[in-house]
Amino acid sequence: MKSNKVKEGLERAPHRSLFYAMGYSKEELERPLIGIANSYNQIIPGHIHLREIGEAAAAGVRIAGGTPVEFGVIGVCDGIAMGHIGMKYSLPSRELIADSIETMAKAHQFDGLILIASCDKIVPGMLMAAARLDIPCIMLSGGPMLAGKFKGEDVSLSKVFEAVGMVKSGRMTLEELEALEMVACPSCGSCAGVFTANTMNCLTEALGMGLPGNGTIPAAYSERKVLAKRAGITIMNLVNLGITSADILTREAFHNAIAVDMALGGSTNTVLHLMAIAYEAGVPLELEDFDRISRLVPHLCAIDPIGPHHMEDLYWAGGIPAIMKELSKKGLIQENCLTVTGKPIGIIIQQAQRRGEEVIRPLEKPYHQQGGIAILRGNLAPDGAVVKYAAVSPRMMKRNGRARVFDDEESAVRAILAGEIKSGDIVVIRYEGPKGGPGMREMLMPTSALVGMGLDEEVALLTDGRFSGATRGAAIGHISPEAAEGGPIALVQEGDVISIDIPERRIDLLISEEEFAKRRKTWQAPQPKIKEGYLARYAEKVSSSGKGAVFK
Repeated sequence: MKSNKVKEGLERAPHRSLFYAMGYSKEELERPLIGIANSYNQIIPGHIHLREIGEAAAAGVRIAGGTPVEFGVIGVCDGIAMGHIGMKYSLPSRELIADSIETMAKAHQFDGLILIASCDKIVPGMLMAAARLDIPCIMLSGGPMLAGKFKGEDVSLSKVFEAVGMVKSGRMTLEELEALEMVACPSCGSCAGVFTANTMNCLTEALGMGLPGNGTIPAAYSERKVLAKRAGITIMNLVNLGITSADILTREAFHNAIAVDMALGGSTNTVLHLMAIAYEAGVPLELEDFDRISRLVPHLCAIDPIGPHHMEDLYWAGGIPAIMKELSKKGLIQENCLTVTGKPIGIIIQQAQRRGEEVIRPLEKPYHQQGGIAILRGNLAPDGAVVKYAAVSPRMMKRNGRARVFDDEESAVRAILAGEIKSGDIVVIRYEGPKGGPGMREMLMPTSALVGMGLDEEVALLTDGRFSGATRGAAIGHISPEAAEGGPIALVQEGDVISIDIPERRIDLLISEEEFAKRRKTWQAPQPKIKEGYLARYAEKVSSSGKGAVFK
């Protein structure tokens, strides 16, 4: 056992004494030590209940003969951090989470790890740590939130963001907005659509790092606690078998995760996160891999914000195993990939059942023949850009429009809500990338404002920042190189014509090479927006979004 380094032998008598000070028994120290990295806190709806989930996981460890050792992990609520300086800290928190878990696991020589989280940057940060550590690990989600009910329809948090623009445009009253905000989030859990948090929890299953049901069993269901106990039992099995993260996080496993992402129509943030996890695992993964798989895998699910369904509907329809079983019919799943169950993914999906055709469509009746995410290139994004293909209206797939240029998110939101953006405009928000933001903020406020103002089928939005998984419309993000590095997006001027052709994977600024060269000569790098603290250090170390925004 790795943990013997901290608890066995004559020289470790002082170490054992410290364990006894905490109430551990001699018998407990003879068992494997299983770290439980728990991001429970009282500021994230998806994490408010994780104390109970942690207790259930610990019970499972004890059942299987291990000793659980729980420690805390930070987490940012993207919804609460949205639209102000707080969002600058969201993506950067991913690196802090990975580093802190590595520190705890290495310092205390845990034999295995259970990683408990539900929401955005926390889940990928934990998976990055698992890849980096290469010890037995299992990811355990707290589960998705139930959908709310408003005027006879299922709703989620995304509807509340969009309602702000609806009030501004006179399409909703303040009284209706207040009624909506009271019912949109009726339970704990990660917000009810296939936003970044739920997408990542589903992809954890596809990667093989989570048990079946990890992404879809609702947080409010008792089955979620049973899953946590099974996770505790499972980690002990992994320790006994010597199965580590490196055995699971293979290139083929990432292929499976991307394929499920495309079938789900998941969040564009998964491109950043899967690339970062692969980087830590030493697995080569490029933007081209996403686009290649997107052209092969059909889009099978219309879950909020793309369609009327929510995560609880996906759960009842059979969940991720059912999606993978459907994709396997055309050889789109690598079935030999090992999972934390100790079995290959092919064995797991054989037992899956797709219930009905409404939530998970058959391969013969997809929403789109191609996957939910597309990678664009062109002279405006030579290193790539990302769009949620499945969330774009057919009339916005090809569009030439006049650039409306903003150097930060706040000024763009003010212009949208003031009615200054007109049909046919293309909103450009720059200097919001990993370095320029710093922190690459999500742009749910401006995209939701466009939807609320009724402009989502008339106006495109481009940014070197990123979008929430709750975003819908012609929202193209991760434009790379970013403006702060002198990327072409920094050279766009008010009134320029931009050409978007999503089916052809193109995004171009319609100016001559001579004009490009002229503008490059006069461009000057801006002063950093933040010059001290963690974000200043982050801006110095972070790579481009086209490389997963990992630390160099």
